[in-house]
Amino acid sequence: MIFLSNEHITLRPLERTDLTAAYVQWLNDAEVCRHNSHAIFPYTREKMEAYFEHLQANARNTIVLAMIHPGDKTHVGNISLQAIDWVVRSAELAILLGERNHWGKGLATQAAGLLCDYGFSRLNLNRIYCGTSAANTGMQRLASRLNMTKEGVRRQALYKNGEYVDVVEYGLLRKEFLFPQSVHEAG
Repeated sequence: MIFLSNEHITLRPLERTDLTAAYVQWLNDAEVCRHNSHAIFPYTREKMEAYFEHLQANARNTIVLAMIHPGDKTHVGNISLQAIDWVVRSAELAILLGERNHWGKGLATQAAGLLCDYGFSRLNLNRIYCGTSAANTGMQRLASRLNMTKEGVRRQALYKNGEYVDVVEYGLLRKEFLFPQSVHEAG
């Protein structure tokens, strides 16, 4: 089932059939997870099943979509809007691109653009935000491509690879995404 798509990426709801050994391996792979909070405790198929069940029970507060490469139809990663706050109208953007042979091809940027448009246009969110390790230049470039504003730094907020690292916070408002020209002209 296609939920969102363009010529570069297809996003569909995460399905039980996506809970493969490859997916579990992404979460255990130190290189894939070098800038996020995964690959600290071991993941198993059973933990993935429990996570999937949790998602089904909390579908209104977390939306996880499988990223499908349109050429070879493979599940290459996930993208989500999580911690959705229906009063403040905000959500956190998170991405995991697990298939290394698809890194550096702009798939995460394409998927994030689709998901932000969905969040602002269909969910009526006012703000989408993300945080990333200060060493994660790829995610910082993605935030810049989305026109996100760097909002601050949480000092030593993440422990990865034997050291405490800063987390850089970004935010994007609905008007900045949907009407970028009018925001810049008004400024």
